[in-house]
Amino acid sequence: MTDVLTRPDARYADLVGKVAVVTGGSRGIGAATAAALAANGAAVAVVGRDLAAAEVAAKAIGDGGRAIAVAADCTVEADMTRLRDEVHARLGTADVLVCFAGGSGEPVATAAETAAHWRHVVDTNLTATYLTISAFLADLTATGGAIITMASSSGRQPSGASAAYAAAKAGVIGLTRHLAGELAPTRVRVNCLAPATVENDRMRAHMTIEQRQALAASFPLGRIGQPADVAAATCYLASDASSWVTGVTLDIAGGKVMP
Repeated sequence: MTDVLTRPDARYADLVGKVAVVTGGSRGIGAATAAALAANGAAVAVVGRDLAAAEVAAKAIGDGGRAIAVAADCTVEADMTRLRDEVHARLGTADVLVCFAGGSGEPVATAAETAAHWRHVVDTNLTATYLTISAFLADLTATGGAIITMASSSGRQPSGASAAYAAAKAGVIGLTRHLAGELAPTRVRVNCLAPATVENDRMRAHMTIEQRQALAASFPLGRIGQPADVAAATCYLASDASSWVTGVTLDIAGGKVMP
């Protein structure tokens, strides 16, 4: 078995033996983040609504990494309670909570918006983040752990996404800042990541190489974001390397967002 600290993506020795929960962990950014945390020695719960996909992501960690797959819908309070209990039973008390479940950022003109769609998007992104944190808050205050939430560049500046998505992601940023202040006396740190466009399977399937090249050229740093970019930032915020960082929203946006 490879020693975790000899792996090329292992940088944070203090994560060895920690328990991390990654929602939205079965694909893309979440799967890359779960793998990066495991490479740094954390035991990881890979959480997604699709158990088969979560199992694939957990098995892919391999090489001595410790990971379990758990099916749960982060918009359902009972699922979050069950998730917490399963993590306790199989891994132990959570030290790191990565709230990446979300989505539904497709463009919808506000004139065409419906109340049902608005509620769905807000629940999928903002309510899901709150319910996840609420379920694990006692764990994290006991361990002095770290919470990392997922916003978007759409919550930082106008974009092509729907108003519902922009409002939900801006809400995640506001929730993060509020909790950072509230929980600071318990030594729980709460930070947020706000990625711009990150390459995924859907993009590769629906965009030509030329279209992707044009998109890359629109970023000051000249490329599209990769899941590993977000995973690396998550490991930093989960580790003691960021022990004096809380309430921050980190724009992983290739220079396109400069607040």
